[in-house]
Amino acid sequence: MQITNNNYPWPDYWGRKTSIMGIINLTPDSFSDGGEFCSTEKVLEQVNNFVSNGVDVIDLGAQSTRPGALEIGAKKESKILIPYLKKIRSQFPSILISIDTFNSEVAHDALLNGADWINDVTGGRRDEEILDVVSEFNCPFVITHSRGNSQNMNNLTNYDDLIRNIIDSLENLSNIATSKNVPKDKIIWDPGMGFSKDTNQNLEILRNIDAFKNYGFPLLIGASRKRFIGDILEEDNPKERDIGTLAISCFCSQKNLHLVRVHNVKINYQVLKVSDQIFR
Repeated sequence: MQITNNNYPWPDYWGRKTSIMGIINLTPDSFSDGGEFCSTEKVLEQVNNFVSNGVDVIDLGAQSTRPGALEIGAKKESKILIPYLKKIRSQFPSILISIDTFNSEVAHDALLNGADWINDVTGGRRDEEILDVVSEFNCPFVITHSRGNSQNMNNLTNYDDLIRNIIDSLENLSNIATSKNVPKDKIIWDPGMGFSKDTNQNLEILRNIDAFKNYGFPLLIGASRKRFIGDILEEDNPKERDIGTLAISCFCSQKNLHLVRVHNVKINYQVLKVSDQIFR
């Protein structure tokens, strides 16, 4: 199945609805779907499922960023990622594809092979050369708030002023990006749900989301199946956290946010289609 995008490099109706970014992890150790998409057949089947059910952007990653994940290195990451990317681009030429990476080498390889966006969980903090790559390709760039790395992020949850500290960090990373000629109108902010935040802090971000909107950047919320939802629901199995995820997606629609990043596209599409009719 193909879709037609008349608003490239943005989803159709960008900013007029809450768009959906569908997650495909090519890693064996991602917290929710690790090991599920390690064959071309399964990956293409999932992409087709996403496209058939209303996805706006596919987010493809070959390096897990869950707490405790080990880094595999840029060369191995590219070796895993690029063949799948080529297959997806060949069969779905019009779908927007985002690459979840903090490595400049991987970002460059991916953009050369048909990717459209770069989604960097460190916002350029880890490998600043990724900003040169984004500038070269003039592509959308997701700047996420995080601290440290996968090995120590859970120990870095102390903030003087949570919302102010996150906004200051996102502003600083955005200023560095624009100084490297990344266009301001290609930057998306992600407050980094679950990255160096505990359950109460994640909820505080949502309660204060209007503070982030004041800066004029499109906002992405990536809360899907995360541990803080499990804490609230007392649910250890990430796949049983979709209903909690839907509550947050509905909230994002009510707040007129641009994008949610989710594992289960179909049910989020259905909820957002109704909630957008109510709130927009």
